[in-house]
This record gives sequence, C-alpha cells and structure tokens, in this order.
Amino acid sequence: MEPTVRISRDQHVWSFSENNEPVVTVEPGTVIEIETWDCFTGQVTSEADTVESLDLTRINSATGPIAVVGAEPGDTISVSILDIRPERRGAAMCIPGWGQLIDHVTSPTTRIFTVEDGMITMNDRVKFPAKPMFGVIGVSPASGDIETFAAGRHGGNMDDHMNGRGATVHLPVYQSGAQLAIGDMHASMGDGEISGTGVEIGGTGLIKVDLIKNKASHWPVTETADAFYTHGTSADDINEALNAACEEAFRLLVDEWSFSPEDAFMFLSVAGDLGIAAYYHPSPGCVTARMRVPKLDSNPAPFRRG
Repeated sequence: MEPTVRISRDQHVWSFSENNEPVVTVEPGTVIEIETWDCFTGQVTSEADTVESLDLTRINSATGPIAVVGAEPGDTISVSILDIRPERRGAAMCIPGWGQLIDHVTSPTTRIFTVEDGMITMNDRVKFPAKPMFGVIGVSPASGDIETFAAGRHGGNMDDHMNGRGATVHLPVYQSGAQLAIGDMHASMGDGEISGTGVEIGGTGLIKVDLIKNKASHWPVTETADAFYTHGTSADDINEALNAACEEAFRLLVDEWSFSPEDAFMFLSVAGDLGIAAYYHPSPGCVTARMRVPKLDSNPAPFRRG
C-alpha cells in the first residue's frame, strides 16, 4: 500500500497527554508513513556513548500525535503495522542498576549493531535475523500526562516484540481523535528485554489506522494471523501485570464470545500462553505481560463485530 500521509520524526512528543494536539488528522483507513528516532533520539553514534553521557530527558520520543476522525472514548483504534524498515546502525546497552544480570558485567557498556539484508551483526561471531518492532505505541490517556517511558492502559512503552510487521494493535480510545503516537523502534528485542534495551534503532514504518466504534478493551490488544495477545502492565510488580493480562483475555472471551467463566478459565489454561514482554528487573522502568489467545472458530478475533 502507498501512504497518503507522511510524518517526520521531528514531529514527536515526550508524553501521552490529554492536552496533546495532533500534527495530522486522518480518516479511518488511511495509510501513513512514519519516521521514528531510536530511543536515544540520535544521541548514540559510537560505543563511547554510554548511558552516562546521555541527556535522559531525550529518551523514547514518539512520532505524532495522529488524530483519527470519529474516534471517541469507548471506541478502539486499530493500528496495522504494514512494514518496518530499520536504519543500518543500532545500539544496545548495559545500564548500571538495570536487569537481572547486571552484577555479572562491567558497566556501563554500549555495543553498536549493524542491520543489512534482514540480518543483524553483533560482532565477528554473532549474527541473527532481524525482527523489527515498535516499543512505544499508544494514545492519549483519560486524564493527565504519562511519559513515553511508561506503559499502561493507553499503551505507551509496552516493549512487546509481537508489535511488529503484520500485527494489528488495538488501542482503547480515551480522548477525541485518540492522539496516536509511535516510536522506540527495535531491529530486534527478546522477551523480557532483560538489559533494558533491544537493538535500539531509527527507521521508517508503514501503518494503517482503522476505527472500531463502540468497542473497547481495558488494555491494548495485539492481533496476528493466528492469535490475539492481551496485555497488562505495572510500574514494578510482575504479578500485577500477569494478572491484568489474564483478566483481559478472560473478559474478552466471556463478554465478546459468550464463554462461560469456567470455560474461559480452563481454555486459557490448556490453550493460552502467559508470558512476559518486558521485565528488566531491578530497574526504574515498567513491566509488561501478555496472554496469547489462539484464534478459533469460537473466538476468531478480539472483538465480535457488528
């Protein structure tokens, strides 16, 4: 699909806010090309640029906001990620105080990765396939300001590698127009993101925005060809995040697809997959959990249409 709207990475925000003004307003069904910074906003150019040299007020910019015509509280905007094209160079870090293995390494440390022909080169010995995704994707919250480093019911810094090519991210709407913003591209990121970084990289994405009226989840839901993934987040409590992801999957099965509570509970136990998207602990960041719900004839999508 060819985009009809293009947005530069120079048009960005540092928080999801009830007071954000859109840089562009689009009709549902619009295809948009968005350019995004890496999470460091271009500050890392070599392995000498460690976290201690960065301006930490310039972290996780999100391109936008994009207003969607007709989107009102109680609706859902659906963001289909048609393509993600990373740039050639990205970076990952070991950050003092962050991550399960931080006591085993000398830090701070930065590594530069190269991306070419769908492969990531870490060093002379280590190469692996790229799996580009967006770490930050969200809308304006019901009230107040939420920095782009945080995650919540509005989305934000979910850091779920399922939010990549071919996925559709369904976001509940809290403000007129929704005010979508996207950033924090990774060329690759593992479940947990245990050092606090993926391969942080700038690039260009191609998205399509759609609107579902009078339907909304309590948390963002990512849809792929064969499953949908409910999310839950917390500032620092993994159990709180896991429980929220389970509750959301349960609610959709019961409310949208008429599962009995008992059947929904058992189905998620025998066919669902509960996992962790982001948990670099200890850290001052956020925790994201997800529940994978397979698509079946009984529940072919997150929402029952019509």
